[in-house]
Amino acid sequence: MASYTTEQLRNVALIGHSSAGKTTLAEALLFDTGATSRRGRVEDGTTVSDWDEEAIRRKISVATSVIPCEWQGCKVNLLDTPGFIDFVGEVKGAITVADAALVVVDSVAGVEVGTELGWGYLDDRSLPRAVFVNKMDRENANFQRVLSNVRSMFGGTIVPAQLPIGEGGDFRGVVDLVAMKAYLGEAATPAPVPESMADAVAEARTQLVEAAAEGDDELIMKYLDGEELSAEEIMDGLKAGIVAGSVIPVFCGSALSNVAVRPLLDALIGFMPSPVAARPYVAQRPNGEEVTLAADATGPLSVLVFKTVADPYVGKVSYFRVVSGTLNSDSRVWSLPSGVEERISQLFSPRGKEQLPVPCLVAGDIGGVTKLSATATNDTLTEKGNQLVLPRPVYPEPLFSVAVSPKTKADSAKMGPTFQRITEEDPTLTVRFEQGTGEMILSGMGEVHIDLAIRRMESKFGLSVLTSVPKVPYHESITRSAADFYRHKKQTGGAGQFGEVHMEIKPLPAGTGFEFDTSRVFGGAIASSFFPSIEKGIKQVLNQGPLAGYPVVDVRCEVYDGKMHPVDSKDIAFQIAGREVFKKTFMQAGPVLLEPVMSVKITVPEEYMGDIMSDLNTRRGRVQGMEQVKGKGIITAQVPLAEMQRYSIDLRSMTQGRGFYSMTLSHYEPVPSHIAEPIIAQARRERTEAEDE
Repeated sequence: MASYTTEQLRNVALIGHSSAGKTTLAEALLFDTGATSRRGRVEDGTTVSDWDEEAIRRKISVATSVIPCEWQGCKVNLLDTPGFIDFVGEVKGAITVADAALVVVDSVAGVEVGTELGWGYLDDRSLPRAVFVNKMDRENANFQRVLSNVRSMFGGTIVPAQLPIGEGGDFRGVVDLVAMKAYLGEAATPAPVPESMADAVAEARTQLVEAAAEGDDELIMKYLDGEELSAEEIMDGLKAGIVAGSVIPVFCGSALSNVAVRPLLDALIGFMPSPVAARPYVAQRPNGEEVTLAADATGPLSVLVFKTVADPYVGKVSYFRVVSGTLNSDSRVWSLPSGVEERISQLFSPRGKEQLPVPCLVAGDIGGVTKLSATATNDTLTEKGNQLVLPRPVYPEPLFSVAVSPKTKADSAKMGPTFQRITEEDPTLTVRFEQGTGEMILSGMGEVHIDLAIRRMESKFGLSVLTSVPKVPYHESITRSAADFYRHKKQTGGAGQFGEVHMEIKPLPAGTGFEFDTSRVFGGAIASSFFPSIEKGIKQVLNQGPLAGYPVVDVRCEVYDGKMHPVDSKDIAFQIAGREVFKKTFMQAGPVLLEPVMSVKITVPEEYMGDIMSDLNTRRGRVQGMEQVKGKGIITAQVPLAEMQRYSIDLRSMTQGRGFYSMTLSHYEPVPSHIAEPIIAQARRERTEAEDE
């Protein structure tokens, strides 16, 4: 691959709903630029983008692929992202390193949920964008309907830069409204504008020229004075408007038939900003000072690792964008936040799974390197003497969790290293140990996301796990004070054991935890040396409470009396007495089961608000507020976690995939008695069965 300057680069993320045709479009672009000699098909598993075995099996993209194309002396780094909403982490990573986006929309389906989510993420970064209406050769394709749909959903100055010549089976090419030429067939053969389209073309061109002129004072004055704007002036005005985010051009074509793909390539080069013209990144020095980084190949080195792939044969493969400076093969850099020096081996320009070796990569370019030891996704590579840390993208909280356990003893040893590697690879996957239930919890963005992670663990790292619905991490506490005593006495012929403890337990405010007090013991009834033994005995019960085996919280234990034996009293005797008096007294103090209550924010199209409200009522939810924003209903509510375990599946079903939600822990509160009783009974049955084994 040839070397390119920063001005010759274009970094464009392909965004859109699953099956809109992003991967097929990438195939057509590769073919038209001569990078491949034949176009692969998603159905056959032969595309450059979807080289992962899971992508081939599922026939959908499951990870972002970097697809560089060379055209007209420029290099276009396409970032082909998944459209399925479970893989939002891949989309976020691509948007973080892109300078612009091409939003691919189906000519029949129009704006779908994946399009909406992707558009929202583009808004978060204020990224310039264009729209490509794909599949214009499909039956029932309708360009104007999709254009109206996009305008109504997203607002702003959204104007066609091309018009289709025919639709459905009659689709033959496009009219370029800047050059005022028609381009026909796969070869994009230039032709005059069809006479039958003269009126529609004149009207659309007027909209385009107005949009181009609005971003430039000189152009708007010239336009208002009735002067004709040249094609070059229109291009410059549009480019300025696109970079500023005030204009969004709409193109059309068919990726599958490879019609109007070459004019789209010309548009990507002509309209989309190079890294020099794009919004600069803001980095931070270790002391917190912010530094604005221009895309300058001679500037200080700052490289953002946006994706990591754990390869069992090659090792770790890191994909990155050079934000500033020049990264050279066979060099050394400083990795942050780990603070470790890394050796850069042979750099490459990735094209799907292919690795094209390059001697260096300049500011703005995207590349890859293998075997970085301490660098994970979203880390920064920089110079040790001039450290610059780049901001990390903010990912949505995982919403779907499973409890995982090893299938065999051999798998048990593999769990730790494997979990570390898959969470390094995908920041939207998290693994944690739930203390309250003793389960290892794997969390992700949805059922498909988790299923993919489990399959990868088995195929890549040989780890087989069993999955189940996680137990709810209940807590136990008390509602009133109670006092009692317990005498532990054991005589077996030799030295005996003796300890007697009198204890009062009291409820504490939520969130206080556990308190232990011995200040009420007078007259040496219990030697102070045995106080730690009593506390140790109590703490043995705190993790598995007397009621149902869940952690005990917000309890104060006050030892107020007791008895000792001059010979038989020892540490173990007071541990047992402390443990047993706590269990005995706890059950007299109005014990309750506490459940986690989540703060939930649900965003759905307004027409589904009634269904969501009704459903929340069945889940013991308490609605806190409702509002309408841009045709969306936003509901905030508090709902017990026990009722939300598989809500992501149910919400997608209720809203046809158009609803999404976020959830954080609010507080714990008592479980209603009619629900608590079977939970406690089940926990006691499981405990009895475990003891019998």
